[in-house]
Amino acid sequence: MTKSGCWKLKQLQPHNKLTEQGVFFVTRLRRNAQYRVLERREVNKAQGLTSDQTIEYRSNDDGSTALIPIRRIGYRDPETGKHYEFITNNFAWSAKTVADIYRQRWQVELFFKWIKQNLKIKAFLGTSENAVMTQILVALCLYLSLAFLRFQSKVDKSLRQILRLLQMNLFARRSLVELLKGQKQTNAPPPQLKLALVRN
Repeated sequence: MTKSGCWKLKQLQPHNKLTEQGVFFVTRLRRNAQYRVLERREVNKAQGLTSDQTIEYRSNDDGSTALIPIRRIGYRDPETGKHYEFITNNFAWSAKTVADIYRQRWQVELFFKWIKQNLKIKAFLGTSENAVMTQILVALCLYLSLAFLRFQSKVDKSLRQILRLLQMNLFARRSLVELLKGQKQTNAPPPQLKLALVRN
């Protein structure tokens, strides 16, 4: 086997280590992946599934492999029509479960992308584990508070629009629901300080 073939196999060795440790994963299959199909299973095409196979990686050169067999799932998104190929080391899950797991993983990635863009976590204020976790938890608390506020007010504004609206009215004393719905302030805020004369 040439050096290029050895290098490609080394890049895939983590699959073996994860399986040996009892860790399951679901990820996308690389476009240039070289493999041969060992087994094919029937799939429910009504669920968007196109294939469920057991495959074995091989190099571009002599076809040899140093990896254990792995599972390949083909899935076509009914909304976009885009075709995906997933690989997993779990053979017990249904093919639809594997596809759903990856879809949920994508939602998690979008969630953290939103946090990074809107809650301004582009750099961490501290380098210790406690500092990093504290900053992330504060951002998560803010995100959940905004989501709950949006749910309670039943407005069709996006979380980004709600965040900007709150930033512009940070020091305004009024109902958040009225603010989000664009309603006029009903009651004037009570005076902040009241002076009372005390007689003995």
